[in-house]
Amino acid sequence: MPAPPPLHAIPRHPHAWAWITLVLHLAVALAWWQLGWRWGLPLLIALHLGLVWGTLRPGSRLFGPARRSFPATGRELWLTIDDGPSDDTAAILDLLDAHGAKATLFLVGERAAARPELVREIAARGHGIGNHSHTHPQARFWALGPRAMRREILDCQRTLTDITGTPPRWFRAVVGHANPFVHAPLRDAGLSRLAWSARGYDAVESDPARVAARIAADLAPGAIVLLHEGAPHGRSVDIIAAVLAHAQGAGYRAVVPMG
Repeated sequence: MPAPPPLHAIPRHPHAWAWITLVLHLAVALAWWQLGWRWGLPLLIALHLGLVWGTLRPGSRLFGPARRSFPATGRELWLTIDDGPSDDTAAILDLLDAHGAKATLFLVGERAAARPELVREIAARGHGIGNHSHTHPQARFWALGPRAMRREILDCQRTLTDITGTPPRWFRAVVGHANPFVHAPLRDAGLSRLAWSARGYDAVESDPARVAARIAADLAPGAIVLLHEGAPHGRSVDIIAAVLAHAQGAGYRAVVPMG
């Protein structure tokens, strides 16, 4: 049997989308010339809508690889926590210790630079640290050009590496949006993009029970769970506690996969 694909998949052909898009546009132009605008215009709109869908749909692999689950050996899940470090980080680390759980925390470079002691504490307690952009431009990350995207990813990578001495291996796109310019800097930094398979919209939902129920509906061995810290509603720690309790009650163990 063929070997399974590696868990950590660095983009190999980050510019392939450009050549494919060029060929598709040439095909649309040919259809417009041969069949007229009644065929050419709908085909052009469909092509552009497909590119927008590939950018805005979390976990889309249109422009490059993205991991949405992992090969579990049992009832295991991968807990990922975005947007730190924050005022919640210390309490979250204590909570994870209390549950015997491991997680990957996706950190924002500017926030990490302001609280390097928290970043080092995350690593010291055996948790993973991921790259979540340098400034977290939530409203416009999807629209960043190649230079701005490169700065966001590589500046964060340098900051986290300087603090911990170890370069992150995983990248989480802001709001899950990965436009065509994400994967070239990921290749250069040796990063692999991590998406998710279970989420409870905890960045906006403040009810721990509702978040835990939504996540529970999507749990399966090998699930990647998306959570946040420092949410404006102030209940991130309570929500993570509820998710951990529900997952453990269902027999799941939170791990950080190797590979």
